[in-house]
Amino acid sequence: MARRLRRAGVLALAATTLTLVSAPAQAQSPEQIVNGTFDSGHAPWWGTSNIQLDSSSGELCADIPGGTLNPWDVIIGQDNVSLVAGETYRYSFVATATPDFTGRALIQLPADPWTQYLAVYPQLTAEANTYTYTFTSPVSLPNAQVAFQMGGSATPWRFCVDNVSLTGGAPPDVYKPDTGPRVRVNQVGYLTHGPKNATVVTEAKTALPWQLVNGSGTVVASGLSTPRGVDVSSGQNVHSIDFSGYVVAGAGYTLVADGETSRPFDLGGNLYGSLRDDALKFYYPQRSGIEILESLRPGYARPAGHVGVSPNTGDTVVPCQPGVCDYTLNVASGWYDAGDHGKYVVNGGISVFQLMNAFERTKYVRAAQPFTDGQLAIPESGNGVPDILDEARWEMEFLLRMQVPAGKPLAGMVHHKVHDAEWTGLPLLPHLDPKRRELHPPSTAATLNLAATAAQAARLFAPYDPAFAQRSLTAARTAWAAAVAHPAIYASASDNIGGGAYEDFDLRDEFYWAATELFLTTGEAPFRDFVLGSPLHTADIWTEQGISWGAVAALARMDLAMVPSNLPDRAAVRQSVVAGATKYLNTLNAHPYGLPYAPADNMFVWGSSSQVLNNMVVMATAYDITGERRFVEGVAQGMDYILGRNALNISYVTGYGEVSSQNQHSRWYAHQLNPALPRPPRGTLSGGPNSYIQDPIAQQKLTGCVAQFCYIDDIESYATNELTINWNAPLAWIAAFLAGQGDGAAEPAASCQVSYVKQDEWSDGFNVQVTLRNTGASAINGWTLRWSFLGGQTVTRAWSVNASQSGATVSATHLPWNALIPPGGAVSFGFIGTPATGPNPTPALFTLNGAACLVR
Repeated sequence: MARRLRRAGVLALAATTLTLVSAPAQAQSPEQIVNGTFDSGHAPWWGTSNIQLDSSSGELCADIPGGTLNPWDVIIGQDNVSLVAGETYRYSFVATATPDFTGRALIQLPADPWTQYLAVYPQLTAEANTYTYTFTSPVSLPNAQVAFQMGGSATPWRFCVDNVSLTGGAPPDVYKPDTGPRVRVNQVGYLTHGPKNATVVTEAKTALPWQLVNGSGTVVASGLSTPRGVDVSSGQNVHSIDFSGYVVAGAGYTLVADGETSRPFDLGGNLYGSLRDDALKFYYPQRSGIEILESLRPGYARPAGHVGVSPNTGDTVVPCQPGVCDYTLNVASGWYDAGDHGKYVVNGGISVFQLMNAFERTKYVRAAQPFTDGQLAIPESGNGVPDILDEARWEMEFLLRMQVPAGKPLAGMVHHKVHDAEWTGLPLLPHLDPKRRELHPPSTAATLNLAATAAQAARLFAPYDPAFAQRSLTAARTAWAAAVAHPAIYASASDNIGGGAYEDFDLRDEFYWAATELFLTTGEAPFRDFVLGSPLHTADIWTEQGISWGAVAALARMDLAMVPSNLPDRAAVRQSVVAGATKYLNTLNAHPYGLPYAPADNMFVWGSSSQVLNNMVVMATAYDITGERRFVEGVAQGMDYILGRNALNISYVTGYGEVSSQNQHSRWYAHQLNPALPRPPRGTLSGGPNSYIQDPIAQQKLTGCVAQFCYIDDIESYATNELTINWNAPLAWIAAFLAGQGDGAAEPAASCQVSYVKQDEWSDGFNVQVTLRNTGASAINGWTLRWSFLGGQTVTRAWSVNASQSGATVSATHLPWNALIPPGGAVSFGFIGTPATGPNPTPALFTLNGAACLVR
């Protein structure tokens, strides 16, 4: 589902250039600026009350006070400037700053909503430079405002400006991205024994010779390309190159074809471990309500945001929008959704789910690296809980706090979002945000997001914090009951001032997802029956656009396939995931760029890079189900697109690849606007191409773009270059999956497989049947199967096995008559257990004579 426009202010609508000499005057076009040379005073220019304008030297100067927070705290401007719709203007001025400062030069509507037709950020120095920009006005306006916003400095400085000019008749700017060499590769690299594919942009219609060159300059492989014709997603004539047959690890490889040399890349077996960790480390500096420590994130330290320290109103005592409720909530913690200061339950729901799902996956598959305590360098590291769960809990605490309290109208429902009452501009660090915070009305969608994620958290946190697990399960049950009682309370599409609306008017998928997670955690029949009765349970949910915050049915389907349960049709569910993955794999195989994403209308959506990754999650899950190499190879190829094998020859992940996205839309990772601020952290995913180009800078530079070319690495292009928590979540998931594949060689087949089925549950007991299958090539003669309970359960009676328990660990040893299990054979045994208080999760890991078994 397309994301709504995220903000209304501070939008650059310009092609920017810096010129060190004055450009020729356009004599045929009238000058729109009055007294831009300041030869006779400075009227009609004006300044805010905290500065004094001085034009005695023939230029306009002002001493800018320190200690201001926002750029608009200090303004110099001129009103009543005329603009004509469709006219292209040249805007220029000479300016200095002592010391250096990055200011803001605007041409805008002179009143609320202050729509900006040009917004640029000149980097001013003590040397007088001429700054020249062009823009095309989208409106006719007799009273536009020219403004220099110069606030936001902690220390005083001096600003001077001269020769301010605005004239029409300028040639329109034509934006042409620098796509580098025409040979497009995964700029990070390829798994040594995995697929290795590249794309060549060429006019040639017949096969071209190619060479693979190692880091020493030696040609180590060669062959012929495969012509693919015109790729509709880019409009380019392209060839494919497959060099999968070369399997020697090394660094600094390049691929040469058609007279072009690709950007460098590696071949290896440890390419994605750091990306997995960096993609997860992204979340700590996105946290609300906590200081970001320099010791943990060098270069990214900042005070806690939204904790009520002036000028911040804080999230600890937040009222509702007028007329919505008569109480306040403490909704501190959680992650800022994106580059703004909003926190949205439906966006947070899918994000935290995918992080917890990445952790849960490691419990059921062999080719997975475990997530550990201390892995992510966060404040909770060292507490005995895997860091990925600690990070997820920071968001879960926020989601739990958004629930309507008991005794209030709509008790148990969940507020849809919390954010500022008005939009804020860039840059603005969270602790400096002065706007009033508001709770927005509850919605059924938000309520079901809490029901799903809290139920999931209950089974995952049970071994680490039973009290939190129980609290989560209670909240999930309460949310479910509230959603059932109020199934059609929708977020308003017009509630988009200060934050995105996140409206969703089809909640069948959210009900299916929430029921699934409650069933998988509790095993209770009512939730199972709701799942089985959902029209989505057997529907084809594998759409072209795939998974998003508004389309979550596939999350449920994949969890039903992977998390052990007594679901009657689980085999069919698993096969449906394989069918969906095959659909995406077929799309990838047909695509000249190896892309598992090809909308029929060739219109890429907001956050298309995350759609690509989520389609890869489906393929990865099919691999976990089947072990078929075609799926893991498809995932690897999909990552090639993300990391550089695309029409723009850019990695969409900050810090990965020779040329990567650097200027994602953010109020505090705003280095492009203020050199004192950092760029987004390494491992941050950009939204990627968006055919709908909803922001002005994209509309100015990308109008008429073809799919893959609808992207610009500019902080003001929020439609194509935003960062969000729900985009980094599938990036981390897929990076973790690929990190578990080693060097891409086929993993040895598991020698055993376990099915753990709860056949019945009652208030003080449960009945389980365990089936142990020999999937190896040799007979098993004598065995002990071990597992650990996650929720404090105990075995009280067993049959067909000798069972003993030490703490949480159970050992089940063969009897004389079932000691031998031939290849392909199986034995079954059962037990009666006593549950602890709270959820009764399925054990996560089974070992047979010390070796891990697959869980089915």
